[in-house]
Amino acid sequence: MPAEAGRPFTAIILAAQRAGKLDPLAQNAGVTHKCLVPIVGRPLIQYVVEALVPVPGLERIRVCIEPRAVPPVRAVLDAMKLAVPIDFVPSAETLTESAYASAQGVEPPLIVTTGDNVNLTPGAVHQMLTALEGADVALAMASKAAVLAAHPEGQRRFYEFSDAPYSNCNLYGIGARAGLKVAEVFRSGGQFAKNRKRLIQAFGWFNILLFRFKLLSLAGAMKRISGRFGLRIAGVVLDDGASAIDVDNQRTYDIAEIVLRQRGKGAAPAH
Repeated sequence: MPAEAGRPFTAIILAAQRAGKLDPLAQNAGVTHKCLVPIVGRPLIQYVVEALVPVPGLERIRVCIEPRAVPPVRAVLDAMKLAVPIDFVPSAETLTESAYASAQGVEPPLIVTTGDNVNLTPGAVHQMLTALEGADVALAMASKAAVLAAHPEGQRRFYEFSDAPYSNCNLYGIGARAGLKVAEVFRSGGQFAKNRKRLIQAFGWFNILLFRFKLLSLAGAMKRISGRFGLRIAGVVLDDGASAIDVDNQRTYDIAEIVLRQRGKGAAPAH
């Protein structure tokens, strides 16, 4: 483990759901929020917390969620008898706004993930913290080959780069306060990816064309985006392809359940 991996950091878990909409998985499970849906005998959010707690340097965990969901989530986390403090931050309208709000009042480095990222591992968090030793922002990715090795239906959509296709792993790192600048750009954009004008303003039309025609490697794309934002942005390729398999819907729930069982995770079977 790198010596710097033990420096203090805060973990942010984004666990809110879309305003006014009960997630179908939560509805089927009879719970108020998706992060409370049980999988292999434990709520989704418990797997996320269990991956964060063993990492040296973790000072606190911030859970961003609607205030009405705090009591049941707090009950789950209290039962874990954690040695690190838990803060609850009211969620905002969008995921990016929630991440930005959760980062206020704490100093980087920050590790940001989601409440349904059940295949998160301490090793993946270590990789992100190591990357942040030389970067302002880190984005976790997994190659298509690694994802499909974890499960042949693990993901169906990938970002196509010149070196390989990659999937996002819903795991981010902010190594310096200036790194919040990236979150601020997305925060101001709302449904950012659907707004072509804001997309071009943020990344530049030439960079978008290069990506569209697969003329950039992952490292090359990060270099160009770094220049655009005036920050050091790193794409961190995780070794474990399961890192890209979170719980988005019933299909991915079923796949995540298979992966968790194969790895011996979850509650012990009843005898």
